Amino acid sequence: MTSEAPAPRSLTLAPLPDSGAPNMADDEACTVFQRTLELAGRRWSGAILYAGVAGARRFVEYRRYVRGISDRLLTQRLRELERQGFIAREVVPTMPVQIRYAPTPAGAELLEALLPLGEWGRKHYDVVEASSEV
Repeated sequence: MTSEAPAPRSLTLAPLPDSGAPNMADDEACTVFQRTLELAGRRWSGAILYAGVAGARRFVEYRRYVRGISDRLLTQRLRELERQGFIAREVVPTMPVQIRYAPTPAGAELLEALLPLGEWGRKHYDVVEASSEV
């Protein structure tokens, strides 16, 4: 017996009076938005997803793409992303056993949603760097 995940809910944000802008004061909308930012902003998660989309499959390849991350932290983040459904782990029964990781469709979609944020960061890099030095 397999259990299917519930279908994702669609949120409709009510516009603020007279502005037409989404009403982010709506509790559910704020909660979903904040949780999404926390998930996407977790240290190294974006870089790991990016590495997977770029072609990394084995642990050493992820380590090569994501410079500066320790083996322990890479293992931890890969497990978290797997638990959250953004990375799939495959055990290849070879001698020795190989473990491969790849972004799931949800992981690739999350990365695609984050790419404009990365572009914004590149565009405003000087301002972001200057503010972090203060």
